[in-house]
Amino acid sequence: MTLSRKLLVLLLLTPALHAAGAQPVADPDPTKAGPYDNGKMWTFEYPPLDYLAETYDFHPDDAWFERARMSALRIPGCSASFVSPNGLVVTNHHCVRGRVSQVSRPGENLLDNGFIATTLAEERPIPGYYADQLIAIEDVTEEVDAALEAAQTDAERAAAREEVFAAITERLKEAHGGDDIEVQIIPLYNGGRHSAYVFRRYRDVRLVAAPELQLGFFGGEWDNFTYPRHALDFAFLRIYDEDGEPLQTDHYFTWSRRGVEEGNLIFVIGNPGSTSRHATVAQLEFFRDVLVPHTLGFLDRRLAAYRAFFEEDPEAGEAIDIRNTIFSISNSQKAYAGRLDALNDPVILARRADAERQFRQAIEADSSLRARYAGLFDEMEAIQAEKKAMAAEYGAFRLLESRFSSATIRRAVAAYRYLTARTEGANPERGAKLEEALLGVPDLPAGLERRLLAARLEEWRRYLGADDPLVQQALGGRTPAEAADALLAASTLASAEATRQAVEAGTLSMDDPALALAALLVPRYEAFERAFNGLSARENALAAALGRARFAVYGTSVPPDATFSPRFTDGIVKGYPYNGTEAPPYTTFYGMYDLHYAHGPGTDWDLPARWLNPPDAFNRATPLNFVSTADTIGGNSGSPAVTPDLEIVGLNFDRNIEGLSRDYIYLPERGRNIMVDVRAIREALDVVYDADRIVLELTTGHLAETEAEADAFLRQ
Repeated sequence: MTLSRKLLVLLLLTPALHAAGAQPVADPDPTKAGPYDNGKMWTFEYPPLDYLAETYDFHPDDAWFERARMSALRIPGCSASFVSPNGLVVTNHHCVRGRVSQVSRPGENLLDNGFIATTLAEERPIPGYYADQLIAIEDVTEEVDAALEAAQTDAERAAAREEVFAAITERLKEAHGGDDIEVQIIPLYNGGRHSAYVFRRYRDVRLVAAPELQLGFFGGEWDNFTYPRHALDFAFLRIYDEDGEPLQTDHYFTWSRRGVEEGNLIFVIGNPGSTSRHATVAQLEFFRDVLVPHTLGFLDRRLAAYRAFFEEDPEAGEAIDIRNTIFSISNSQKAYAGRLDALNDPVILARRADAERQFRQAIEADSSLRARYAGLFDEMEAIQAEKKAMAAEYGAFRLLESRFSSATIRRAVAAYRYLTARTEGANPERGAKLEEALLGVPDLPAGLERRLLAARLEEWRRYLGADDPLVQQALGGRTPAEAADALLAASTLASAEATRQAVEAGTLSMDDPALALAALLVPRYEAFERAFNGLSARENALAAALGRARFAVYGTSVPPDATFSPRFTDGIVKGYPYNGTEAPPYTTFYGMYDLHYAHGPGTDWDLPARWLNPPDAFNRATPLNFVSTADTIGGNSGSPAVTPDLEIVGLNFDRNIEGLSRDYIYLPERGRNIMVDVRAIREALDVVYDADRIVLELTTGHLAETEAEADAFLRQ
């Protein structure tokens, strides 16, 4: 049976259940702002109790919120959650795939072959990794505002903010005790409110299980941000206590046996990264005209460089884990392309303009608000105009000192600062820091460095023009590729070792061609940085004032923008119109096998060997991925999707293409978040991977140290 036939059968057989609450209804005029355009990323300190009661007849108490908050975790760049009383944690495979490579031993390839710890002793420590659990929240708005009130300049505000944040952090660390406490002051409503989040940080985290990359990233870049989807994007970790024993915890989500059906209410609990839903229309226009297209161009050129190098030298690429870098850049590239589409959508901009009009009217209608906030929109627009005037430099210098830039250019910038400081008689401490920065730039493989350097030279020509003095110095009438080859052949700074020797011998000088280039580059680059950062500081102050105005007008009925801090969002399991048909609410393993046999070996839909002929007990009708209207974004990867009874039913791992507009607006009629169904995870663990030890713990909470112990327990 073909994939399309199976999807049709799935649609016909799926029960037409009623939603647990009111469904979003399209506004007759799509250009008018909707009540939830700012989304549903609710904070735990401002839970929308009335909304939950009115929409779903759901009345969670304090105990529900405590368990939801304490069972969820924040890990580097992603979200996760406890799923047993023994510190077992589940997240996405793509959240830890770099760590899977990190813990691979010589001769192993755990990223491609997968990993299952068959005993407790085999669970592998991940160096430098951690997980944060939100244990307390305190509103510190008045304390922060009082400290900033007397500040007159940006510098004074920055100093006052640093001082009050340090005082709050010290007080809360002392109150909650221990070196494992981390305090983060979260600016909500663009700084209109401030909450102090107290996290318990767990530093002994070990890898328990991860499927093969081909399963975790099934469909590869082609399927990223798409649906229907068939990825088994999960991994298990375990947190250990200070004595090296599995952590005992009272807060965890129980593993659902039944899963979900269409129309079910779910909550996704995690750490959405960042959104710009409270940005003014003028800010959105700057994003549309400068920030997003320039960033997208940067990503396009870097992705081309990394891919070309990997094709040229796969062995050198594997040595620096280049595949994960390519995955990361590709993901960002697709996300920025979706953002640009959203910003060029006249309906979205019209809705944002209508929301801003209503907001301004509410301010004008209140004399006290009008006196404080009415002129802020015009000031914000003026700042965007000043920033647009710097568009050429913005494109030319974008992420100049990031790890995705040429190592030679980064060294040239650091070397210029180092030599200039020595000439000016800088104090020894500053000189030592500048030398450390210079010598700390690592080499890149030659083929990759050549391409990244050429990409930067091309950006200078593209944005600054062929007649610009910097461009003329850099290119000298050559192509960017030719100029890159010439600079790498002539400059000491093309090599980390040669740079170190020159610094030690005192022979590094401005005669070096890379330093001669830096003499033109650095003053201009730093002048741009100072000017742009100054505008950004003024912009942030205005945004904070508008945040206070928004909170005064709307209160907590409008959630703040995402801040990579713990949130929960509600949604309904529901398909959506798709290419003239209807995307199903969930897919199955049947679809995964259809894609494998349709595309063949060696493609992004290839299956690992053990999956080609799974045991007879394997049920291909098991739901694999499903979608809902929950409001998620980057950072929500790995977030648990739970029922109102706090049973985990899925793991959030992506959005569809239509959901990429969520950076700026939440449109549940278009976007869907995509989740791995826990039934698929259990089926894979139980039948394909024969991981009885993990299945036992998920279903009973019993911790078995070996597979034999798990088998004995199951036979009882």
